[in-house]
Amino acid sequence: MYWAVLSHVNENVSSLTIFVVDFDGMAPYTTVVPQIGPFIVQATEQRLAAPKPHLGYETVSPEHFANDPMNVRQEIFDQKAWAAIIINANATALLQQAVETGNTSYDPLGACQIIWVEARDEDTIHAHVGPELQSLAASLTAQFGARWTKQVLQNNTIPNNNLEAAPQALSPAIGFSIFNLRPFDPPVTVPAVTIGLIYLIIISFFSFAFYMPTHMKFLIPAGHPPLHFNQFIIYRWFATMAAYLSMSLFYSFISLAFKIPFNNPTAPGNEMAHNPNAYGAATFVVYWMINWIGMIALGLACENVAMIIGQPWTAMWLIFWVISNVATSFYALDLTPKFYYWGYAWPLHQSKFISPFFNSKYSDKVLTFLQSSKPRALHSSTSTRASVSISAFSSHGRRSTAFSSLSAATSCGGRRKGKKGRRWRRRSGKKMRRREGRRRGCPEAEGQPRGKCHDNLFGSARGVRS
Repeated sequence: MYWAVLSHVNENVSSLTIFVVDFDGMAPYTTVVPQIGPFIVQATEQRLAAPKPHLGYETVSPEHFANDPMNVRQEIFDQKAWAAIIINANATALLQQAVETGNTSYDPLGACQIIWVEARDEDTIHAHVGPELQSLAASLTAQFGARWTKQVLQNNTIPNNNLEAAPQALSPAIGFSIFNLRPFDPPVTVPAVTIGLIYLIIISFFSFAFYMPTHMKFLIPAGHPPLHFNQFIIYRWFATMAAYLSMSLFYSFISLAFKIPFNNPTAPGNEMAHNPNAYGAATFVVYWMINWIGMIALGLACENVAMIIGQPWTAMWLIFWVISNVATSFYALDLTPKFYYWGYAWPLHQSKFISPFFNSKYSDKVLTFLQSSKPRALHSSTSTRASVSISAFSSHGRRSTAFSSLSAATSCGGRRKGKKGRRWRRRSGKKMRRREGRRRGCPEAEGQPRGKCHDNLFGSARGVRS
């Protein structure tokens, strides 16, 4: 599974979309025939038609961005594409004016720009997007410079003094300014969004075995009555959540101890910023909550599977769980075969890409959601409670069979209806009470009311049943 993730990279590099937006020839220089913009657009379209591997260049009209290059930046920040090539407004007119007037302040790097967000995926940017775009920029600069020089020298109306005053307007004539909206920095952040996330899986998995002796004490009547079905499910839910809350806090403290910035101000998506945090001074708390929710998603899956399949198969589950999460979170899914697109729903992928370190698109969306959301009542379906109960009691012998059958019968999909169903439920309930009575030495086995058998913490909640 892990090897196959990168088995079709060369074929899938074209899925990394690169916007090509030509603002050349806009008002007020409508009388100048644009040359730079059409030249670059034609070159990218030719490369798109060339054999793979190559990036997926897509020519987009400036009207799509309301004729504003800053809107192009915003869409790159919003991950609508991996990068963008922008031909700045009136690039040809300004170049021609520099040659004709001998403008010494003309800067070729002002003709075009390349936009990307390194923090989106450092490996993909450095391995695929960055190298090809830089190579393309160097090639386009050399080709256009040679063509432009030949064209200018053939024009006898341009004084040689102007060419000597602004040689950069002759060659290279154009250049590409690279804008990295969100650099991936500092380097100590790498473990927090890569290998460190594997520890969330391992910690949450082994916490099941670590706390199992404690959980079993609530099921074995040793000086106290065991918890009932609903009570045990509620206890396990809150106990596991509380354990993950504290463990995720100490895990988050590691990033804080190694001075990963957590209190930098936020920044707009269309501006370059170094280490902005999505939530300002509250970034650490949000980071802690992300790790907590990630542990819940990772850990509860491990716990339920461990209860269902038991030893020694839990080790196989852990291998699958680690590999499937690592394979779909450490590499861009755009480069993987479509089989791996289920990875978008995997917990580790979500934990990585909503990281608050770089004020990324997903952290902005989380912030917007938190600001607009209202308190909502939490509802859980009967069928969900039944499925959790079956897994929770599947490793406790005869007791598990009775509880599982009872919970399945009371679920929405397995409920028996009519007189037969009522008789079946009464018989099941009596069997349950007899078994509990025999274990406790309770006269309930002789048919006495259940509420009179014992006086304990949960007696009032059960009530007296005859």
